[in-house]
Amino acid sequence: MNDIAELERRIASALDRIARGVEGLGAAGDGEVPAAPEAAASEELTALQAALEDERIANAQLEERVRAIREKQDSEVAKLRAEAEEARAALAGLDSDLQRLRHANDMLTATNEEMRRALEENVGEPHLINKAMLAELESLRAARAADAAESRAVLGALTPLLAEAEARATTEQEAT
Repeated sequence: MNDIAELERRIASALDRIARGVEGLGAAGDGEVPAAPEAAASEELTALQAALEDERIANAQLEERVRAIREKQDSEVAKLRAEAEEARAALAGLDSDLQRLRHANDMLTATNEEMRRALEENVGEPHLINKAMLAELESLRAARAADAAESRAVLGALTPLLAEAEARATTEQEAT
């Protein structure tokens, strides 16, 4: 940013010098005698043109830097948006699996309650045993799916961090 301020100051200074030179030439064209001899004015004009060209080059370089920074920023923003979308999708999947787990656990609890009441009445009902086993299997499957989704979410969060650490380590090794 200091470079930008310095370049802007230099451009403004060059434009001021050019304006003063043009005023001096305009005054000379009006029949007035210029303050400096014609050779000095010619040298000053050449110097001003060279300064203007230098400032144009500096301005072009500055514009190129700004364009490069803007492109880099845009690509970083796009990358961050994509990562955020992936994280949202992973969290939605995790939430779905957790809802499934809660439902399966509720079903298991209800079935176990029915079985307990049936056993208190000394009525062994095989369909309740089958229902309880199915509820328990579903609960285990849902718990496994929730664990897998949670693992994927953690792995998804760690992957960019590990890649960044690896890149940093590679850069440090190359520097030494």
